[in-house]
Amino acid sequence: MTDAITAERAIPEPLLSASVVYAAASRGGAIAAARAFTAEFLAAAPTVLHGPVGDDRVELAQLVVSELVTNAIRHTAGPCRLLLELGRDILEISVFDQEQAAPVPRGHDPRRIGQHGVEIVVAVCESLTVEPAPEGKRVRARLSLLPEYAAPAHPRSRRAR
Repeated sequence: MTDAITAERAIPEPLLSASVVYAAASRGGAIAAARAFTAEFLAAAPTVLHGPVGDDRVELAQLVVSELVTNAIRHTAGPCRLLLELGRDILEISVFDQEQAAPVPRGHDPRRIGQHGVEIVVAVCESLTVEPAPEGKRVRARLSLLPEYAAPAHPRSRRAR
């Protein structure tokens, strides 16, 4: 994981961007709504890319979004904003919240129930940064959209029919 505080844009000029705000009161439905928002955003990617984003990349993007939005909702009192920015081969996922403290990755512990969100994001993303924002912080994850970054399938886990 890269622990960094930075102010520069990771994607100089996004090809496509969209954001949505989830109020503190929307706790129950915010995560599902954020996952759907991400899928819809990536479904629009072929309009600016040379083709559709792979299903595996969409699923990973939804996983990252749900982990980051869950952290923002669970550990802050106010609303959070999800910002998606599409580069040529990168999806930048940013979640803004009103808490100054950065999320802290915990060491691997298979006995721990829950609290693996930051671990998961670090494992699947190219980078994770935390930046101060005017009223809190921005947590920014960069996810490759290139198929060669997809996890290889494990043939032994598939059953022949």
